[in-house]
Amino acid sequence: MGVIRLLRVMRIFRILKLVRYLQDSNILLRSLLMSRRKIFVFFSTVAILVTIFGALIFVIEGPENGFTSIPQSIYWAIVTITTVGYGDLVPSTPLGKGLASLTMLLGYSILAVPTGIITAELGQEMKTHRSLVKCPNCSKSGHESDALHCKHCGSELATPDKRIVDVGSEDLK
Repeated sequence: MGVIRLLRVMRIFRILKLVRYLQDSNILLRSLLMSRRKIFVFFSTVAILVTIFGALIFVIEGPENGFTSIPQSIYWAIVTITTVGYGDLVPSTPLGKGLASLTMLLGYSILAVPTGIITAELGQEMKTHRSLVKCPNCSKSGHESDALHCKHCGSELATPDKRIVDVGSEDLK
């Protein structure tokens, strides 16, 4: 049964002509895999911050303002730092509102960090991918993977299966 479902999915790829995007999706996947340690460190830091902010808001607000336990306060910190803000738990003291404001600002700044990490890795992966295709005439690299002509000298590039690939050695140039 599982094989039939797999064949159906492959048929959708063929019908929608998604096969041509597989190489690009592999670049994106490699970028995510290359940045996984940085993203893990980032999420670990966020988890620590959420725990600290949750414990602080529990101490500041207390059960009389709706923060009945540290796990519930951590839930509030997660909701606040992700900028969702359900409104089911709201600080009422001035110090609690100040901590909530700091948590919200931190949430906005945190959104940019994983995006930057993945974008940097994606750019590096694309640069590496471009540098592999070399021109048979002028031996320069840096062409797009689907380029038909050299962007430096204009000569025709070899078909993808017959291209010269630069393995990074200076002796080959």
